[in-house]
Amino acid sequence: MTQQPFELPHFYMPYPARLNPHVDEARAHSTAWAREMGMLEGSGVWEQSDLDAHDYGLLCAYTHPDCDGPALSLITDWYVWVFFFDDHFLEMFKRTQDRAGGKAYLDRLPLFMPMDLATAMPEPQNPVEAGLADLWTRTVPAMSADWRRRFAVATEHLLNESLWELSNINEGRIANPVEYIEMRRKVGGAPWSAGLVEYATSEVPAAVAGSRPLRVLMETFSDAVHLRNDLFSYQREVEDEGENSNGVLVLETFFDCTTQEAADTVNDVLTSRLHQFEHTALTEVPALALAEGLTPAEVTAVAAYTRGLQDWQSGGHEWHMKSSRYMNARARSTQPWQGLTGPGTSAADVGALLASAGAERLRAYTHVPYQKVGPSLLPDFHMPFQVELSPHLDGARTRLTEWTHRMGMLQEGVWDEDKLAAYDLPLCSAGLDPDATPDALDLSSRWLAWGTYGDDYYPLVFGHRRDLAAARLTTQRLSACMPVDGEQTLVPLNGMERGLVDLWALTTAPMTPDQRQTLKDAVDVMTESWVWELSNQLQNRIPDPVDYLEMRRATFGSDLTLSLCRMGHGPAVPPEVYRSGPVRSLENAAVDYACLLNDVFSYQKEIEYEGEIHNAILVVQNFFGVDYPTALGVVHDLMTQRMRQFEHVVAHELPVVHDDFDLSEEARAIMRDYVDDLRNWLAGILNWHQEVDRYKADYLARRTHGFLPDQAPAVPVTG
Repeated sequence: MTQQPFELPHFYMPYPARLNPHVDEARAHSTAWAREMGMLEGSGVWEQSDLDAHDYGLLCAYTHPDCDGPALSLITDWYVWVFFFDDHFLEMFKRTQDRAGGKAYLDRLPLFMPMDLATAMPEPQNPVEAGLADLWTRTVPAMSADWRRRFAVATEHLLNESLWELSNINEGRIANPVEYIEMRRKVGGAPWSAGLVEYATSEVPAAVAGSRPLRVLMETFSDAVHLRNDLFSYQREVEDEGENSNGVLVLETFFDCTTQEAADTVNDVLTSRLHQFEHTALTEVPALALAEGLTPAEVTAVAAYTRGLQDWQSGGHEWHMKSSRYMNARARSTQPWQGLTGPGTSAADVGALLASAGAERLRAYTHVPYQKVGPSLLPDFHMPFQVELSPHLDGARTRLTEWTHRMGMLQEGVWDEDKLAAYDLPLCSAGLDPDATPDALDLSSRWLAWGTYGDDYYPLVFGHRRDLAAARLTTQRLSACMPVDGEQTLVPLNGMERGLVDLWALTTAPMTPDQRQTLKDAVDVMTESWVWELSNQLQNRIPDPVDYLEMRRATFGSDLTLSLCRMGHGPAVPPEVYRSGPVRSLENAAVDYACLLNDVFSYQKEIEYEGEIHNAILVVQNFFGVDYPTALGVVHDLMTQRMRQFEHVVAHELPVVHDDFDLSEEARAIMRDYVDDLRNWLAGILNWHQEVDRYKADYLARRTHGFLPDQAPAVPVTG
């Protein structure tokens, strides 16, 4: 017997696994169906013995314990199909490293998922196409158009991102942790599984399907499912198949640690994601239901879906413990109260489990604010791009002061001229766009000033008052300051509202309604993320590491920055290029570098003077239980990896995107300019942080006084 590369950890699993009574019916049906589709003997991938050993009927009976026999059989067929696809793609294209053939194979599959079943499908050419055509036809009549769209997108992501895995195998490249979690959600298929949970339980109301709480439920579910699978499948994937898309291997490489240490850390992240799932389900989802006015039936549907995701977690774990597909020898039970004998053994193990889980939860809520940490430690940043500055910088500084006075942003007790000068936001704009005209530089400076002012205002004013309701009302009013297609603009009551009304009119005058909606959505994402920060602040809750980094992009205003940047490049680049995996990967790598850079510079300002909990270094300190210098080292390493990923995408992945979309020379030139804009953005942001007084110890000692504004706001924000 092959020796295991590590001992499986003690998994946190608070939900008991339950078995659907129709399991034998599903097994029999899926076996007959797989043979009918051509997936068994003669396929070159599976024999009957493979299907029997994998036992997808048992998987689905555990993960969907309450649906009826026909529904369970259909869901089991879907899982047979997706696992067959995974193995088929491995044999046909991964082992042969045939990317061109893999792309042609994947490009045909969306043709078998038409939104309207009246649309003719092509003749299937292989078992994967035949299976997808059959399953789509049998499934979608029972579901809404909204579900069809979402499920088709999840399926396409699952299929297409297999090319990302194939490219990494070709290059022998192992992803960094952030990149890996993002791509694993698509490749691993858990968002796709969440769609089938809706089929088995209740469809999520369209009004909230895209909301943060429902997105977080799906993403935490996905991350936990995938990380658990990585632990069980490490031996097969890494040692047998030569895969390098495995979370244990990713952390083993990133931290340069042993396989056992990496496995234990993966399990810690898995546990944290489950805690985040529970936190979201119990706090954010009920608040969403109230805010959106969901009907009792809609609330019941969301609850059933949430329960379905929990069932999938526990059932999927139980299946991994039993399936021959995985390394599961000597795995410890996740249900210690079952099957134990002897006086006190059950109580002792349950007590240890609960104590461990409780300690992990409490640690996030026990941070003591305003601890003295001293000046921020600044490492040697990896920055391969040179900063250039606009020659119009001095004039922009003068004009920004005049504008902020005119908007009333220097009369509300949060900022004054001294703070505005210390923040020197035109310097940032001058580096972000060194070729900008004076008018464009002014507009950029004003957007930066408005976003920075709002980011300062929410914790200073609403956090000090502990007034989450006023923050939510303000966020709604800010959204109403941005009419898309001739709506009435509200009368502004304070500096934030006056500033946004003015900026909106200046920025959107030449835009189409669709472009205005895109920009409005970007601003809304940023302002709503400030409310998320405030909610955590009121709970004194340090966020989960994955949730923190993803929300940090929003609090930093990255969607707004990227939206404004893209709109300046004209229509020659199709929107689907910007939505492609490599371009999103490029943008996220750049944004994460900038966000983490800000956290490094602002550590003393936020931790010592503001009592802030939203800082990547503090998140790492809390998660790993390490000191400030050690956590800084982890954050700095991640920054460096994200920058190297940015350079990797530019050199190796964007040329493939250009060819895949058959872009014109004009469009390719625009994409090259876009990359240059991102390079300027990164270099300009580093230069700004290094030069301004906002983060320097002597300035902080002189001007920062905790969460109290220097004076009360001049205008009530909730009037």
